[in-house]
Amino acid sequence: MSYFHGAIVARLPPLNALKCFEAAARGNSFSKAADELHVTQSAISHQIRQLEEWFGVALFDRQVRQTLPTPEGVELAASMAEAFGIIGAACQRIAKSDGKASLTIAAIPSIATIWLIPRLPAFMRQHPEINVRLMHAIYDQPVDFEDVDLAISYGDWDDAPAHATKFLEGVSVPVCNPAYLSQMGPFEKPADLLKCCLLHDLDRRPWSRWFKAAGVKLDDPLPGPLFEGFNLLHSAMLASQGVGLAPTAILADDLKSGRLIRLFETEVLHEKAYYISEPATPRLSRADEVKIFKDWLLEEVK
Repeated sequence: MSYFHGAIVARLPPLNALKCFEAAARGNSFSKAADELHVTQSAISHQIRQLEEWFGVALFDRQVRQTLPTPEGVELAASMAEAFGIIGAACQRIAKSDGKASLTIAAIPSIATIWLIPRLPAFMRQHPEINVRLMHAIYDQPVDFEDVDLAISYGDWDDAPAHATKFLEGVSVPVCNPAYLSQMGPFEKPADLLKCCLLHDLDRRPWSRWFKAAGVKLDDPLPGPLFEGFNLLHSAMLASQGVGLAPTAILADDLKSGRLIRLFETEVLHEKAYYISEPATPRLSRADEVKIFKDWLLEEVK
């Protein structure tokens, strides 16, 4: 039986893409879908393009000014609306309650692992009446607010949903483990870091911007390993594998405890920021709990 169900799931396209498509088809608008799912319009377009590649057919007519689904898109939209309705109803039937209010929080992995989880016990002590369910939000992917009450995301602040609240600034500085500093230091000027193993999060451009801000001219591309996600970079820094360019807001506890050390005052401010978002139509039954948790988050970063 499990193999049979697995075979069915394996033939499904990405569920995030289906959710984006259903929202866009229902409202005949990519921008409305972006507002509903709290992502950028380009993210919606990317998801739908992936879905069209998966099916091998166009789902929207791009030759007209209005966003209209093709006949194949109309058929898929009707099926998706019915399917999501069935799934939502089943989830409501199966959900159990122990008498406490339940709050579902989606957070990108770096925030969830490094910043939020160490602080959650304090929140639960203050508010034992609220059950918190924490799940990962996927970087640069839409948050499915069907099951989520509050999300902590990272992206271009200019493209954030209109009702989003800025949470943490994306200010990064060079950081390393004390053992690595003892081994490779001292670093008296920014150019001294060029002799180190530079650790990169997703791409090498942030380090290039930092050296430019520090007045260091670069003649060659910057070497060093790339890590697909900040949690991996964080682990490499703690393991004394090199110097990372990392956001001070997330690493506040590591810097305060001395597990990591800030090497220079020069900062780079990213165009992206961490922000809090909520469903376009909040659930009235959980409005008080959402406000309590959101206020607590903002108080924690003061």
